[in-house]
Amino acid sequence: MVFRILLILCLGCLSGASDSGIVEGTESKPHSRPYMVSLQRQEGQHHCGGALVRKDFVLTSAHCNNSKLGLTAVLGAHNIKKEEKSQQRIQVARYHVHPNYKDGLYGFDVMLLKLKTDGILNKYVKPIGLPKKDKRILANIKCSVAGWGMRFPSAAASDVLRESAVKTRFVHECKNIWRDSFNSSQMICTHSSGKKGGICQGDSGGPLICGRDAQGIAAYTLDKCDSPKYPHVFMKIPSFVQWIKEVMKKRD
Repeated sequence: MVFRILLILCLGCLSGASDSGIVEGTESKPHSRPYMVSLQRQEGQHHCGGALVRKDFVLTSAHCNNSKLGLTAVLGAHNIKKEEKSQQRIQVARYHVHPNYKDGLYGFDVMLLKLKTDGILNKYVKPIGLPKKDKRILANIKCSVAGWGMRFPSAAASDVLRESAVKTRFVHECKNIWRDSFNSSQMICTHSSGKKGGICQGDSGGPLICGRDAQGIAAYTLDKCDSPKYPHVFMKIPSFVQWIKEVMKKRD
């Protein structure tokens, strides 16, 4: 079963809720990734990941949309179960879902969140750079992922930010495995391994970092997150850079 890696799935059956790590991986050095954002629901439960791309905008997945009940962006966090002095909690004011996204489908799974107030930039909170439009992402490039998602297969939760090194895969490999679910014009995928780590429930919307820039947005994988057969899929940010910049230019 393919699933969107939200944190609203049940841990016992891989379909309910968790308190909040990357599959295996390691704990991140506190505040070494100042662009990381925890998107939380009203009750303070982690919902999705995201990346700060401007002091007032967070980039995440469209399937993380929770506009009816509202989301709060937590900036500058390491342990999301503690009230760290570095944290900034800012309500989301507007939800800019990509106009071509359709709920239940996998394409155009991109969303920008306009924050109610600007984040205060400091050593704990800094935006990540965006790649150039249509930049080609080659296979076997070393990248990294991070998040507060479920630490499958143990189903243990991590309150602290965790990270893992990954490598991009060839387009034909992604297509052969995911078939019609994979659109090479707007998606990329990475090697997944229980030993090396990767993304899981709760890591949706988090960035794939290759070099200094965010190149992807965590989108989907198999419900068995550590399966080495099924690559983890990300929306390819270079394909959406123009739309992202147009949204951030708007004065609404």
